[in-house]
Amino acid sequence: MSASSSVKNAKKAGEIASILAAIFGEIPWWPGDTDEVMIGAILTQQTWWENVEQALRLLREKDLCTLAAIVAAEPDRIEAAIRCTGFYRMKTRRLKALAAYATGPCGGVEAMETMPTEVLRAGLLGVNGIGEETADSILCYGFGRASFVIDAYTDRISRCAGIAAPRCGLKDLFESVLEKDQYVYRQTHAHIVEYAKGWCTKKRCEGCRITALNG
Repeated sequence: MSASSSVKNAKKAGEIASILAAIFGEIPWWPGDTDEVMIGAILTQQTWWENVEQALRLLREKDLCTLAAIVAAEPDRIEAAIRCTGFYRMKTRRLKALAAYATGPCGGVEAMETMPTEVLRAGLLGVNGIGEETADSILCYGFGRASFVIDAYTDRISRCAGIAAPRCGLKDLFESVLEKDQYVYRQTHAHIVEYAKGWCTKKRCEGCRITALNG
């Protein structure tokens, strides 16, 4: 990528963040404790957040909303609670793998909180079913680390803005223009999700302020 393209991409990424911050202001986002955030990060894969909220409620009712409980529970109990999120058998296996990793080799959430971000991220990526989006969601929302989340919404909005960068390069791009602060990262990601849900999923391209950047 040329230097001029990199500068243009950075400018557009900064403009996306500024435009959406002006539209939405502060957005409350994922208030659960670390265990719940980690569980939710698995459940949210390939489904709507409303389904995740329902599953988390059912897990709480069954006293299954902690990593220790997930480790000890029979798979069918977990499956019954998270069926509404889809791919529930696969997600149960992934929840089991994450919970076993966190409570086993890591020594629990408190021990994970002391790990350097790079070490913690690498460890999470080594768990079956955890890719970069899920790992960064856990880091940012669960552990309060400045690790920006790149999801399908971020990719789509970036392309609409005319950012000439592959999805794998978007994390570095946004982290290069945003203040390195987990609150800023959370809010910017929340803004992107809300805007994409309101505009992109409804194909409201005409009048879109992000598409207007592509020129």
